[in-house]
Amino acid sequence: MTSRRNTIQKDLVRNAVCEMKRHVTANEVYEFVKESCPTIGKGTVYRNLDILVEEGDLRKVEVPDGPNRFDLTLKNHYHVRCVNCGEISDVDMDEILGLLEKIHDTHGMDFLEYDILFKGICPKCQKKIKDGQIY
Repeated sequence: MTSRRNTIQKDLVRNAVCEMKRHVTANEVYEFVKESCPTIGKGTVYRNLDILVEEGDLRKVEVPDGPNRFDLTLKNHYHVRCVNCGEISDVDMDEILGLLEKIHDTHGMDFLEYDILFKGICPKCQKKIKDGQIY
């Protein structure tokens, strides 16, 4: 992790992720920051998100078939994605200790890290299904 100087833009991006209190996409962060700083560019927000990940201030959650999300929780943990609305939340469970060491690979791969993403239906979508608003 390399550390770069703090900038107003980087602080705006970090603070936006903190204030939004959920797993946000880069575009959601851009729209949030743009409300208080209309002159900020999308590239600036995206670049600063990547810098914050590189510096270890944020965690990037790679989402198959969807935009990556940014998370304030840095320790290893798991996520669940609603198959209906795409919302991502933390899974409330302890980390499986030694998981990387327990994996046996037959393809010669060196495992470095992991993101485990479960699929589910969030409470809001469960209610909509129950109310017949979605199927």
